[in-house]
Amino acid sequence: MSDYHQLYVSPAGNGRWSGLRASVPKEGGDGPFATIPKAIRAARTWRRQHPDRPVRINVRGGTYFLDKPLELDHRDGGIGPEKVRGNCRVGADKPLVVAAYRNETPVISGGKEIGGFTEEKLNGRTVWVTELPEVARGGLYFRQLFVNGERRHRPRFPRATFSTIDKLAPGPEADSWKTGTNDRFFFCPGDIDDWHNLNDVELVLLQVWIESRLWIQSVDLKQRLVTFDRFSTSGLSAEAQSGSAYFVENIYEALGEPGDWYLDRGTGRLTYVPKKGETLSNTRFIVPLLPRLLTVTGDPAKERYPEYIQFNGIRFHHTEWTYEAPLSGCEQAARMVPAAVQVIDAIRVGFHRCEFAHLGTWGLEALGSSRDTIVTDCTFTDLGAGAVKAWHGTQRTTVGDCEISACGRVFYSAVGVLIGNSGANKIIHNHIHDIRYTGISVGWHWGYEMCHNQGNIVEYNHIHDIGAGYLSDMGGIYTLGPQQGTRLRYNHIHHVQSRTYGGWGIYPDEGSSDLLVESNLVHDCNRALFNQHYGGNNVVRNNIFAFGGDGQVSLSCIEQHRSFTFEHNIVLFDSGVLFGPVHVGQIRPDSLAWDHNLYFDLRGKRLRLADRSWTQWRQLGFDGHSVVADPGFVNPGRRRFDLKKNSPAHKIGFQPFDLTCMGPRRV
Repeated sequence: MSDYHQLYVSPAGNGRWSGLRASVPKEGGDGPFATIPKAIRAARTWRRQHPDRPVRINVRGGTYFLDKPLELDHRDGGIGPEKVRGNCRVGADKPLVVAAYRNETPVISGGKEIGGFTEEKLNGRTVWVTELPEVARGGLYFRQLFVNGERRHRPRFPRATFSTIDKLAPGPEADSWKTGTNDRFFFCPGDIDDWHNLNDVELVLLQVWIESRLWIQSVDLKQRLVTFDRFSTSGLSAEAQSGSAYFVENIYEALGEPGDWYLDRGTGRLTYVPKKGETLSNTRFIVPLLPRLLTVTGDPAKERYPEYIQFNGIRFHHTEWTYEAPLSGCEQAARMVPAAVQVIDAIRVGFHRCEFAHLGTWGLEALGSSRDTIVTDCTFTDLGAGAVKAWHGTQRTTVGDCEISACGRVFYSAVGVLIGNSGANKIIHNHIHDIRYTGISVGWHWGYEMCHNQGNIVEYNHIHDIGAGYLSDMGGIYTLGPQQGTRLRYNHIHHVQSRTYGGWGIYPDEGSSDLLVESNLVHDCNRALFNQHYGGNNVVRNNIFAFGGDGQVSLSCIEQHRSFTFEHNIVLFDSGVLFGPVHVGQIRPDSLAWDHNLYFDLRGKRLRLADRSWTQWRQLGFDGHSVVADPGFVNPGRRRFDLKKNSPAHKIGFQPFDLTCMGPRRV
């Protein structure tokens, strides 16, 4: 980068300095800028005067607290390769680079550090207390607190389990996607009380595949009736199959476990229960304030697009966001929650070795007409929502070699990576785990009408520990709508746990069609390993499916076209059935294509497929060349699924694939 104009930023810098030095010399006089906005303005000035010279902003280690998000636009673009013969690009691009200086760790924070704590006693336990006048005046309120770089939780009840709705209460019906009484219910004895600051107590309702955050308006202890200040996102249900469950948080009376904290809105008093080893002198408190940290925004109407911008080694921390009444949630995947970093109508914006952590929102989202957004070798952890969202109208977003974990810490229905009606995206070589809902979701169209989901590549991802029993109707990988050219290959998916139904490994939902599912290893899901709701002409080929829960393969609806082809797969199980009964429609010889598979039930039971015996199933024309035999894995009990040399898998044309190459590539 010798041809780059170098600028420097440091917390020890000064706005009056030139920004041309990385540090302040002993004799003083000049040094780095103090703020990143100052460096951005200087970079714009330089590029106007030197249009052929790119700029690199070197950000030194430390925390940069923002009072408003950083904003980049078309004036901040870098230099693209030379165009020859029309749009053919020759040579390297020279983007605007915003990067960590050497091996230092700069943090861009949307929070504020607070202090002034003193020690007190509460119910015989040591607590720390500070007064925040701005809260008492109504100018500040927050729902998250980060202590020494870790999320701390508001006191909740029950502590680690869930309560259930006793029965529904008569009341107004909401005009929502699912009708029903939405703003009150009768609770079970002891589950809800007339707590301190009742209107600040928040009930988190988990129902089917969404969560609703409901603020309590009133409690009638005699009737055991709770009423909220808003409607739930879907109609309330007390049916067991809906999985309706809830917990209540921000309860002053429940304060007491180490790490608990409570903010009294009326008095501005913050109370914290210290954890072992924490002292007033070694503990740092940060409260998040901003909903966003960075926007890179274009103006399509004027054909002004930020292009060729790259962020390297930057850490994005501390955002805060909540639904405003009357909203309590959204219909799926927490898609309404914004991201800390937004790329809007921009081209070729990249993030490399960045960290998105301790956020109350999504990490990063590509919106509008953005294309070629690249996210590589980044870490996403401790997120209120999901990691990356590429929404309708965007194209060619790449998420590769990333560590994605601890998502959905506020909005439980968020997914690891969410692709809307968007095509030609690559989700490759990521490690995605510890998420309350789906790992990867592709598509946002219910039905068969054409949309823009085509050509998405989801390959070589390691996806595990998904769901944790919070919600239902989920998958390690989930798809919606037509998927021409989309392929799900070489993914390792395991330990998907739903609350009730729908803890599936790979889940093509409504209208998923023309999808290739090939050479994946899927095991240990509490429901089926592969489940298709309804769709057409999908191909499920050369996969290893092992140890599903109530079934190994399932299909909800049979239609007039072929639902899917199932061939050259290995299925090993010790519970449930091989292929569960279809809920809608009748199986016909032309509705499915099943053959050249290897099945084995470790219990020694006779196989059953769609409520038919093995003989009856084959009489329909299915599995004429399939084999029932032990597949000969090295050690399936220890989840080693390499095949022994004498495996019968070769008889069905199974092609072994490398089971060690899923997840991030590290040099």
